[in-house]
Amino acid sequence: GAARRVRLLLGQVAAQRRTAGGGGGGAGDRVIIGDVSFKLKAPKNPELVPGNYISDTLAQSVTQHLRWIMQKDLLGQDVFLIGPPGPLRRSIAMQYLELTKREVEYIALSRDTTETDLKQRREIRAGTAYYLDQCAVRAATEGRILVLEGLEKAERNVLPVLNNLLENREMQLEDGRFLVSAERYDKLLKEHKKAELDAWKLVRVSEDFRVIALGLPVPRYLGNPLDPPLRSRFQARDVYYLPFKDHLALLYHIGSNVATERISQLLSFATTLCTQESSALGLPDFPLDSLSSAVKILNTFPMMSVQHLIHWLYPYEILLGKEGKTAVEDALKRFELRDSTKPSLPTRVTNVRKKENDQSFQADVTVHIAGKDVTFQVPAGTEPANRCSGPGDFIRTASHEQLLAGMMLSHMVKDMCLIGAKGCGKTVVAKEFSAALGYDTESFMLYQDMTARDLLQQRYTLPNGDTAWRPSPLVTAALEGKLVILDGIHRVNPGTLAILQRLIHDREMTLYDGTILLRQDRYEKLKEDLQLSDENLQQRSIFPIHPSFRIIALAEPPVAGSTTQQWLVPELLTFFLFHYVKPLNRREEMRVIHEKVPNVPSAAVEQLLKLTHKLRETQDPQAQSLASSLSTRQLLRICRRLSHYPDESLCHSINKACLSRFLPNLAASALHKNLLDCGIHASPADTEKTDESLSCEINSGILRLGAAVIPVHNPKEKMKVPDVLFYENKQHALLMENMLKDFLLGEHLLLVGNQGVGKNKVVDRFLHLLNRPREYLQLHRDTTVQSLTLQTSVKDGLVVYEDSPLVKAVQLGHILVIDEADKAPTNVTCILKTLVESGEMILSDGRRLIANPASVRGRKNVIVIHPDFRMIVLANRPGFPFLGNDFFGTLGDIFSCHAVDNPNPDSELAMLRQYGPEVPEPVLQKLVAAFGELRSLADQGIINYPYSTREVVNIVKHLQKFPTEGLANVVRNVFDFDSYNNEMREILIRILHKHGIPIGAKPTSVLLAKEFPLPDPKFMGYWKVNQLGNTQQKFLCPIETRRTDVKGPLYINVQAFPMERHEARSLSFTEEHAFWSLPLNEVNLVCDVAVAQENETENVLYVATCNPVSLYFMGLSGANGYYVDLYDIFPRTVGGIWQPLVTVAPLGNPLRGQVILHEEQVEEDVLPVSRQSVLPRK
Repeated sequence: GAARRVRLLLGQVAAQRRTAGGGGGGAGDRVIIGDVSFKLKAPKNPELVPGNYISDTLAQSVTQHLRWIMQKDLLGQDVFLIGPPGPLRRSIAMQYLELTKREVEYIALSRDTTETDLKQRREIRAGTAYYLDQCAVRAATEGRILVLEGLEKAERNVLPVLNNLLENREMQLEDGRFLVSAERYDKLLKEHKKAELDAWKLVRVSEDFRVIALGLPVPRYLGNPLDPPLRSRFQARDVYYLPFKDHLALLYHIGSNVATERISQLLSFATTLCTQESSALGLPDFPLDSLSSAVKILNTFPMMSVQHLIHWLYPYEILLGKEGKTAVEDALKRFELRDSTKPSLPTRVTNVRKKENDQSFQADVTVHIAGKDVTFQVPAGTEPANRCSGPGDFIRTASHEQLLAGMMLSHMVKDMCLIGAKGCGKTVVAKEFSAALGYDTESFMLYQDMTARDLLQQRYTLPNGDTAWRPSPLVTAALEGKLVILDGIHRVNPGTLAILQRLIHDREMTLYDGTILLRQDRYEKLKEDLQLSDENLQQRSIFPIHPSFRIIALAEPPVAGSTTQQWLVPELLTFFLFHYVKPLNRREEMRVIHEKVPNVPSAAVEQLLKLTHKLRETQDPQAQSLASSLSTRQLLRICRRLSHYPDESLCHSINKACLSRFLPNLAASALHKNLLDCGIHASPADTEKTDESLSCEINSGILRLGAAVIPVHNPKEKMKVPDVLFYENKQHALLMENMLKDFLLGEHLLLVGNQGVGKNKVVDRFLHLLNRPREYLQLHRDTTVQSLTLQTSVKDGLVVYEDSPLVKAVQLGHILVIDEADKAPTNVTCILKTLVESGEMILSDGRRLIANPASVRGRKNVIVIHPDFRMIVLANRPGFPFLGNDFFGTLGDIFSCHAVDNPNPDSELAMLRQYGPEVPEPVLQKLVAAFGELRSLADQGIINYPYSTREVVNIVKHLQKFPTEGLANVVRNVFDFDSYNNEMREILIRILHKHGIPIGAKPTSVLLAKEFPLPDPKFMGYWKVNQLGNTQQKFLCPIETRRTDVKGPLYINVQAFPMERHEARSLSFTEEHAFWSLPLNEVNLVCDVAVAQENETENVLYVATCNPVSLYFMGLSGANGYYVDLYDIFPRTVGGIWQPLVTVAPLGNPLRGQVILHEEQVEEDVLPVSRQSVLPRK
C-alpha cells in the first residue's frame, strides 16, 4: 500500500509540475500529498525556487515529512526539523520548497552570526550609509521561506531577535521601518491610505512568509541548547535517518553491480553504530548519508574490501580509544564485513588520461586492484594532466602509491580529508594528486579564530570609500574549478566549519552579499526553465559552481578522549571520505632520504632511522612525544645538513631537532637512553669544539664563521642592517656558525631559549656580519592573522592597508625577525606554515604571496617572494614560568631549531670582563659561580626563575659605573623580586653566601680572634763569633747513611669529586676564608694537612687521612677535589688494631707538584707520590 501511495503522489506531483509549466504555476494548480492539498502561486523570482532536489524515487518516510510540513504551512506555523547530522533535513526542506514553488532565503548560522546578518546590514554607497535588508527581512516582506540551518551553532542571544517576527510577524528595523503582520496591515489599509502607512514606515509582512529551522539535538551533539522562548515558537519534527527499508532500496538502486547481501550487511553495520547503545559506548554516529558514496565506489569496484571502505567513511582506528575500536571490530565481525587474509585494495594508479579539448573536465583513471586494471572516470582540472609537482619533488613509495589510488576512488564520488601526523607528507601527496589530474591548487591555511567570513567573503573598502565584499580563495576556486587544500581543519571551530556543509553536500552556497552559487546541473536547469542567458543570471547574482571543483582537507589525528582535540565530531564525519596518511616505514623513508639527499652518509641514515622508528613504535608516552620532533620533514633536514657537513655529529643534529636542552627530565633521559641504545654517541669533536676559539673573519667580501663561508651581502637599504654592541665569546660564535650552516642550506631559523640569554643580540650580530637588512615584528597576545600580514590605517577618510614588516621582507628579500613568537596564539602563527613550507600565503586584503614566478601567469594581486627572503623566529622555551604558547610544539618541525643557552662560565666571564674592565676579577668570578648554580637549580626544577646573563651584565655595568657601591647592595637589583617569597629567599641567601656575596651582612658582623698584647722586650744576653783568620780548621759532623729500597712506580687510581666551596666571609668578617666538606668515611681520621703553592695565583691543599690511608687534594679556588686510595700501599697491620698515622710534605722546585707521605710507625716506609702521575690532565 505504501509503495502504491508514493507512486500516486509522484504522479500527482509530476502532473502538477507539468500544469505549472516552466517557471511558475498558474492559479488553481495544486499539490496534493495524501489528504493534504496546497494551492500553488506563481513565484515573483523563480530563480530563487530550489530545483533538482526531488528524485524519481521518493521514500515513503520523506513523503510523510513533506505532508507534515505542508500541514504546518497551511496552519501558518513555523517548523523545526530536528535530527542527527547529515544533509537529509535540508534536502527535505528544499524538496518541499521545490514542490510548492516557493522562493527560499537560506542562511547557515555559525558562532559568528550577528543580528546584522539576519535583519539589516549597513553598506556605504557613494559616500552615504544605507541599510540593506538581509535574509529574514527579505523573506518576510517578499513572502519567501526563511531556512535557518544550524541553530545550535549561533551564540545564545542572537536568535531572540527573531522572536517577535516568529510570533506576531512584527519587527522593528534599524532604518526606522516597522514590519507589521499581513492582517494588521490590511486592517490599517482599510482605514488609512497607503501613502500614510508608508509615511509611518510600516511594511507589510507577507502571509506566505514561513520559517523552516534545521538543527541538531543538544545535548547529544555539540552546541548551544535552544532558548525556551524561541523553542516554544516552533513546531518540531524528528527527521531521523531514512528507515532501513527505504535506505536499502535507495542503495540497491545506486549499486546495481554489488551483491545485495553486501549492501544489506553494510547498512546493518552502519545502522548499529547509530543506535542508542552505541551512543552510550561513546561511539560517534556513523555517517549514514555517506553510504551512497561508498556504494557508488563498490559499484565500480565490486571486488573492493568493504572493511577498507568503512575506514574511509568512519576512521575508527584513529577516532576511537581501545574500547571503541573493540566495539566496532565486534560489529564488523557480526555482520561478516571483516577482511579476509588478503583484502582487495587499490594498490597504484597505472594511468591517468585526460580528455583534451573536451569541456566535460573528466579524466580516465586506471587503477590496479586485485591483480587487474580497472578504468573509471573522475572529475579533472582545467590544466593539462600529469604535470609534475616539481623537479624530483615527489618520491613514489608503495604506501603513497596506495594512498593516491584510494584518493582517486574517493575523488570519483566525494570530497576527502587526509589525516596524518605533522610532517608526514600530507601537503606533498595532495599536490601530487592535483598535478596528476591537471588541477590548479588553492592552498587555504585555516586557523582557530577564523570566522565564517574569512572562509567565504570578507568586507573591504573601495578607493571611493564604498564597502564591498571580496570572495575568499574557497569561493574563487569553486567558480574556477580548482582543487582547494584546506590545511588544518582540526584547528577551526567545528561551528565555523559547519557553514561549508551545504557547499560540500549539495554544491550550493549563499554568500553574504546575496550571491547564490548553484551546482552545475541545477544552474543549467534554471537557465533552461527560465530561458535566461548566463549574463542575465549573473546580473541576478547567480553563478554556477564548476563541476571540477573539489576540496581536500588536511588534518592532524584527533586525540581520543580529549575534549579540545577531538575535532572529528559526527557532523564532520558526513563531510568527507577520510584517508589516513601513515608515517613511512623504514625502508620507504630510507629510499626517500637517499633520493632527496643522495650524498648523505649511509651509516648515519641507518642509525637515524633506527632511532626514529624505535621512538614511533614504543608505548612509552615520553618517547612518543619525541617522535613528533623527528617527522619525515625533520629527518630530511638533518640529512641535508649531514650531507653538506659530514664531520658533524649525528647526536648533535638529533639533540638540536628535539631541542633536548629544554626537554623535561623524563623526556630528556628517554632520548638519551634511546640514543645510546641505537649506538649514537656524542662525538669528542663536539666537546673539543666548545674549547677551541672559532675564527670569525671577513676577507675580500667573504665571511668565514668557523667552517661556514658566505659572501657578504650588498644591500640597498643599509640603514636596516642592525649594528649592536656585541662582545665575542666562544659559545655565541659556535651558535652563529650553526645558524650560518642552516642559513646556507636555505632554512628558516627558530631560536628558542630562556629570557636574557642574548637571542636578539646574537641575531643582530649575525645579520650585521652577513650585512643583511632586517624587518622586525614583535608578537603579543592580541596579534591577529590580519595584523601579522597588514596594518590598517585611515587616510583621507579611506581605510588603507599598509604592508606589515612580513610583506615588506617578502617583497624586498630582507630577513624577517619575529620576536616573542610564543606570545601570540599558535592558531595565528600557524599561518606561517604555508609561507615556510609551500612558499604561498594569502594576505587578508586578498593579495597572494607566491614563491614560484612561473605560477603567476598574469594573475592579479600576486607578490613573488624574493629569493633572499628568510625568517628568523625567536621564542622562549615552552613550559613554566614562561607564560607563552608552545610555538616549538606547533611549528617546530618547519624551522631549523637552535637552543640558545646562557654562555658557559668561561665565555660569560670573558664577556663580563669586557662589560666591567675595572670590576675586580674575584667579584666577577663570584657572580659567574653564583648565577651558574642558580641556573642549575632552575634546570632541576628547585626554583622557577631561570636567572640569565642579562641580569649579571646589569650588575656588572652598575659596579663599573659606581665602583664604591657594595656588591651586596647591587645584587639586590635582581633578587628583590623574590624578597617576599620566604622559601625562595632562603635558597638565594644560602647560595649567595656560599659564593661569598655578603647579602644581608651588617657592618657590625666582624668576628676576629681576641688580641693579647706582647710584653716589652728585655735584654737577655749576647753571643760573640770569633773570626779565626786564615786557620783552616774544619768542623766534623758525623753523618749516618742507610740503604733504602725504592719500589715502584705504582699506578694509583685518582677519583674526582665535586666540591661545594663555601665562602666563610659572606655574612661576617672572620679569619676563616672558606670551608669545604670532604667525603670522608665514618671511621676516617685526618692525620695531616699541608698547603703548597702551585703557581702564582693558585694554592693546593693536601689532606692525608688514615683508617684507611688516603690522600685528598684540591685547588683552593677549584670546583673539584681529588681522592687517592692508598690502602694497598699502607696495609692494615697484621694482628693488631693499629692503623698507621701518616704525615704529608709537598716538595718544592724542581719537584713541585709532588708530595711525600711518611708513615710514622714504620720509619723505613717513605713514599714519594708524584702528583703529575696521578692527576688527570686539565
